[in-house]
Amino acid sequence: MSHPVTQDSSRKLSLTGRSADLFCRVIDNFGDIGVCWRLARCLARDHGWHVRLWVDALDALARIKPQGAAEPGVEVRQWNDDTPLCLPASCVIEAFACDLPPAFVTAMAAQHPPPDWINLEYLSAEAWVEGCHGLPSLDAASGLTKRFFFPGFTARTGGLLRERDLSAQRDAWLADAAARKFDLARLGMAVDAGALQLSLFGYESPSIATLLEALAAHTQPVQLWVPESRSLTVAAEALCRPLRAGDVVRRGALSLHVLAFMDQDDYDRLLWQCDLNIVRGEDSFLRAQWAAQPMLWHIYPQDGGAHLTKLDAFLDRHAEGLPAEVATRLRALHHGWNSANAVPVQDWQTLLGDLPHLASHARQRALALASQDDLATQLVMFNQPPI
Repeated sequence: MSHPVTQDSSRKLSLTGRSADLFCRVIDNFGDIGVCWRLARCLARDHGWHVRLWVDALDALARIKPQGAAEPGVEVRQWNDDTPLCLPASCVIEAFACDLPPAFVTAMAAQHPPPDWINLEYLSAEAWVEGCHGLPSLDAASGLTKRFFFPGFTARTGGLLRERDLSAQRDAWLADAAARKFDLARLGMAVDAGALQLSLFGYESPSIATLLEALAAHTQPVQLWVPESRSLTVAAEALCRPLRAGDVVRRGALSLHVLAFMDQDDYDRLLWQCDLNIVRGEDSFLRAQWAAQPMLWHIYPQDGGAHLTKLDAFLDRHAEGLPAEVATRLRALHHGWNSANAVPVQDWQTLLGDLPHLASHARQRALALASQDDLATQLVMFNQPPI
């Protein structure tokens, strides 16, 4: 069934800045909606755009914005086969090849000139991305041309999603002891002075059990913060007890704290607080890099091991500048974490010893990446109307 397009001019985005319809289909977990929500907010806050964010699963958005998704300049709407759609905005963004409603494409083709049609792709550090960024593709059914927009880590890609003031926010929060204490207490976090701080937000992995074993045997007290996620099931099995938000489990030097699933902005603060962040997917993976702290990536698994090629491409860039032996160990640990076999306890202990090298490197990497234009800024420049 096609999506009808209404002619309700009172609902059409029009205004001094540009406008966008951003379509998001939630495939699995929260990465798709996480990226799309952040992009919509960046376009509105940093560039004065007016964005309609079309989401097929509003419950997923509610999980990452539990206090509500109200944001000036962003209008959230649900779309499915029965949802009436408005006249298209001046820019239409199809996130991650989600396939626009046919009636909406028809309405785009009826406009003169038609909207800019952007296919926002997934983030990758692979070299081929540079050659594909910005390429046009003809949609045979409508006669319209869409252009591919590839986020990436180099100047020849679309950049990385980042709010204009993110680094300043992070640094100000870390420097404000009272703000940190208030926010962490609000999240149910009582941080022990002198304890190593780790976060874990990932998929299922047998290496979680050996991680817990290594942390329990560490020479320094460790607090491991685990927001509700698929990792929690494996942790519960390793500890031989059920786990739910608010629980604290102590084993040797380790205190494991289970946190409720939290707002995206609060998750940023958790990442800023920790000395090592284990993250997953795309959204939390990128936010961990902006946290300027050491990280370990649990990449989303793909058929045929395609994700491992993507992982290696990232590690090639991410490890630049590290001492060779540290880079080798970091690569091996990433592959172990993303395999079906558990990382040995000794390898986790070695990682903890490498944290000073990795912390300095993470800060340098975050500074270098922040020197490039961010994704929203590049998308705005990509869609400048002709003079």
